[in-house]
Amino acid sequence: MDKKHAHQGTEILETNQCLDLLRSISVGHLAVSMDDTPQVFPINFTVDHGSIVFRTGEGTKLRTLRAQPKVAFQADGVNPETGMAWSVMVQGRAELFAGIEETLDSFNLRLFPWESGPKDQFVRIVPTTMTGRRFKVADPLTWWKDMRHD
Repeated sequence: MDKKHAHQGTEILETNQCLDLLRSISVGHLAVSMDDTPQVFPINFTVDHGSIVFRTGEGTKLRTLRAQPKVAFQADGVNPETGMAWSVMVQGRAELFAGIEETLDSFNLRLFPWESGPKDQFVRIVPTTMTGRRFKVADPLTWWKDMRHD
């Protein structure tokens, strides 16, 4: 999204701002497509050198990533005190950690899955695009008032 397509009051974020916001949370959504069927998975993640890293085990997600590594990742948040919300979208390629050195380095990321079970495969999403925006959450009464006048 570029500045001319932003809604009034919406701040378009630079990549470094997007990464800073992603570092402030640990859960996002991974979107994949297998056999023309989109699927979305909640994942806990960390940011590492400008990429998104998560752990997974054998199953649908890993099979899909092996067959079709093009992915999208989305995360958002809101500050309840200020009413400011943000959303970050990443498109890129999923790369499975392969070598022992890369896998050993991954343990320094302090990435611990929430769900039990083996999650011994580390995956890095290397971004091709990263976009983000920040905005004030609209008062629900504003939406109701706007709908009544249409």
